[in-house]
Amino acid sequence: MIDADGYRPNVGIILANGRGQVLWARRIGEDAWQFPQGGIRRHETPEQALFRELHEEIGLLPADVEVVGCTRPWLRYRLPRRLVRRRPRCVGQKQIWYLLRLLGGDDRVRLDRSSRPEFDHWCWVEYWEPVDRVVAFKRGVYARALRELAPLVPGLSAAPDGVAASRPGR
Repeated sequence: MIDADGYRPNVGIILANGRGQVLWARRIGEDAWQFPQGGIRRHETPEQALFRELHEEIGLLPADVEVVGCTRPWLRYRLPRRLVRRRPRCVGQKQIWYLLRLLGGDDRVRLDRSSRPEFDHWCWVEYWEPVDRVVAFKRGVYARALRELAPLVPGLSAAPDGVAASRPGR
């Protein structure tokens, strides 16, 4: 499902633990780390997509998490030219980002619950760290999502210098 501007609707998942750290996952067979995320299917709400992707990618159920908040409006990023799909034309992602708090222990996170796992390793990292570590074309949207959701994380320090100011997507 791609909108008239060529953007695929998507949800991003920022899962935090009780120490304000966030789950950071490595794509299977690659040295590429990111937050869990995935497309919104036709006739699916963003929240339904959130819980489907949460289970598919990191094995968690709705009872394992608390939804703390989400971004407004859509945040967008463009794909590098080499990754743009021609049919149907897809130039990037438009995303709603959700901040979740893990309610149980780390053992609840399971990367092997899907028949096609997307990640082969995960760890907790400091809240702002993903902005510097994600692939370059996603940095702006990561910075905007993290900055917008930061006030919902108790005791979190201000964004370090260099983290992009929050601004709405196009």
